[in-house]
Amino acid sequence: MEQAVIAALLVMGLIIGAGVGASYARAKRGWTDYQTIRTSVPGARRNAWLAIRGVVVKLAVIALLLVGAAAYAASGGEERAGPTPSATPTPSHRAGR
Repeated sequence: MEQAVIAALLVMGLIIGAGVGASYARAKRGWTDYQTIRTSVPGARRNAWLAIRGVVVKLAVIALLLVGAAAYAASGGEERAGPTPSATPTPSHRAGR
């Protein structure tokens, strides 16, 4: 009877130990992943700000071009000449001769 109790306690200890070991391995892997990500955050943050800056610069250039085009159109643009004179037909032969 004593051996049965010892065997049951051994099996129960192995099951609990396996669960605790798996939980410890998961926690340790999570901690190392957290440390890796934490050290990479400043670089990722800098890259994100550089990408945002690039987009803002492109939008500013486009906005300036649009404002310039609107101002050019509102000011009359290029000076427009009046109607051009049309060529008068010249007779190739004299009438009445």
